[in-house]
This record gives sequence, C-alpha cells and structure tokens, in this order.
Amino acid sequence: MPDVFDNIERASLPMLEMIAHVLELRASMPQQQEMQRTYLRDIEFPEGARVLEVGCGTGAIARVLAGWPKVGDVLGVDPSPYLVDRARALNPGLPNLIFDVGDGRSLGLKGASVDVVIMHTVLTHVQGPELMLTEAHRVLRPGGWLGVCDGDFSTATLATGDLDPLEVCVEAFVDGFVQDRWMVRRMSGLASAAGFAVSPLRSYGLLETTNPGLTLTWVDRGTDVLVGRGRIGPELAAALKAEATRRAAANAFFGYMAYASMVGRKPPAGS
Repeated sequence: MPDVFDNIERASLPMLEMIAHVLELRASMPQQQEMQRTYLRDIEFPEGARVLEVGCGTGAIARVLAGWPKVGDVLGVDPSPYLVDRARALNPGLPNLIFDVGDGRSLGLKGASVDVVIMHTVLTHVQGPELMLTEAHRVLRPGGWLGVCDGDFSTATLATGDLDPLEVCVEAFVDGFVQDRWMVRRMSGLASAAGFAVSPLRSYGLLETTNPGLTLTWVDRGTDVLVGRGRIGPELAAALKAEATRRAAANAFFGYMAYASMVGRKPPAGS
C-alpha cells in the first residue's frame, strides 16, 4: 500500500475524516505546540511577512502562523480539496488567512513572492521532496526563510520489550502512511542542494505514556493496513487494538518518536 498522503486527493471519505481528526489531535498536544513554537522562533520574520504553508492539511499550523508576531498574510495550500474545505471551515475568522488547493511541487505563485515557507510534517510523505524544496526556493524572496519540521519515522515505537506484538502495528502504520521514513536524516542535504543555507537540526521527542493520543492511533491505522493487505483478520486486529487500550488504561502504554526541525535561508540578493 503506498503512502496515502502521496495520493490524498484520491483518498476515501472515511480515510480523509480520520486524517483530519489526527491532524487536529496532533495540533492540540502541548508537546507538539512547543516543538512548533521552538522552530518558528528560529525564523526571522520580516514585518508584514507573507507566509506560505505547504501541505497545510486542516490548517492547524496556518492558524498559528496567522497570529505569529510580524506576520502579515498566510496562504495554506494542500492537494486535498476535502482538507482545504476543512481548513476553511476551521478558520476562526482570521482575515489574513486563506487556503487553496495546490501541490507544493508545482505552486501557482510568482517567483520571489513570499517571505517564509513552512513545511510541517510534509516531506516524509512526498515523492521527490527535492522538487518541493526547489519550488520553495523559487517562490521565496532573496533572504527569505524556510522552516521544516518532520518526524523521524524510523524511530517510531510502541514496544515495551522484545517481540512486542504492537510493534507490528507500528511497522504497518509507517509502511502505509509514510513515503520515506528516513527523510529527516537527509533533510539538511536536500535543502542545501536546493540552494538554502541551513541551520543545524534541532531534535525533539514525542513521548506518550498516560492518556496516549497520537501514538495510540498508530495501532488503529496499522491494523487497518494489515487487514487491508490480508496479513491478519478482523479478530486479531480487534485483539491488538484491545491490547493497546488495555495498556493505556493500566498506565502501561509507551509510544515514542523523534522529530527534527531545520531552518534554511535563501541567500540575500548579491551574496
């Protein structure tokens, strides 16, 4: 099964509803919010900055950007008409925030027309991430800023010991929902090749034990992949989900993944 995000404009309605739920759930998590604030503070937003978020989903990050200091206008683009409609519906009336359907690898924007480009958990889901980075470089003004944050999906785990059955769910989830689990480790090189001067990566960790949210969804999504591929039946899928729920209720749950962010800058004119 290919990464559903790479063909999200053709995803089923139940899949899109699930993705929208997960995106808003993730955005509500304090750990995610602090991660986001940390790398945004690394960017030198000019006064009245025009900001583009590529792969905006339901608009959770774009809503934050619209209220960020010095930001003027924010445009969020996503290839999914459904998610763009959800982003518009969830906009709390911010006049400087708009959403449109678009592919980050081929944006309908003039060159050198935006000040900041944000890609939040996008590049791991894209075939040809170098194309997206090159396009970001094209639309940025000289001296403009790129902010990227993504999960290192090679580190995703629910295991509490050797041969933990929930780890099979994680592996299936990553295989079905991620294009390149190693992308974060190549992110700096890709951005440099696209013409950006890049900062060292910042590292973060998402850890859930009590009241798990995001990492608990890995079990649901992973078992759905396994059932869809005919590797397990509905009864085993239900048992795996029940085991994850049992661990959560017993304070015996462990879900972890590393994240990293990077800030890049398009060289100023004449440099």
